[in-house]
Amino acid sequence: MKKILFAAAFAIISGSAFSQTFMHGAGITVIGSTTGQGSNSDIGFGEGFTYFPRFNFVETEALSVSVGIPLVVGISATTGTTRDQYGYTYDNTSVGFVLNAPLIVNLNMGRGSTKENTKKFGYFVGAGFGFHHGDFLSDMYDPNTGTYVDSYSSNTFGPAANAGIRLGVGRKHKNIEIRFSYMKGINENKPNIGGVACSFNF
Repeated sequence: MKKILFAAAFAIISGSAFSQTFMHGAGITVIGSTTGQGSNSDIGFGEGFTYFPRFNFVETEALSVSVGIPLVVGISATTGTTRDQYGYTYDNTSVGFVLNAPLIVNLNMGRGSTKENTKKFGYFVGAGFGFHHGDFLSDMYDPNTGTYVDSYSSNTFGPAANAGIRLGVGRKHKNIEIRFSYMKGINENKPNIGGVACSFNF
């Protein structure tokens, strides 16, 4: 993280151009999550669509510094166990809508860093703060009273980070991006949320 901040500061000091260049991309993503506190634990896995709008606010010939929201919307399936206050253990599964929306500051190098950069290869790394929401329909099995269906919502937030590569397509700045992301929830069940996305950047 210190290297990212140093590189961004050096770019500004060395005469980089301030800008408001808009860039964006869209694609598909796979997202997973784990939670575990005491006797309660859940594992979730899902897929969906990603859209990543970003603004470059600093640009040089070789790099840019951007701020953006790599938005993910999808469907997730979760399975886990829960133990109540009486010591009974319940198996449960749920399927629902999920939304992941971190605000990320990225250092972009090479292809895709600016609209003028036409190198064949590029990469990026960044960090920020994220929000994760889920609406779930839960099928929870109670060995004592039988099976019943319940619904619930979950909202969590926390620090987020991402990194990835960009492979040039065509002669201009367009590229295929592979992005790895991670977010650590700091409230509710404190989930670990990770994802892999593949998108086309315009």
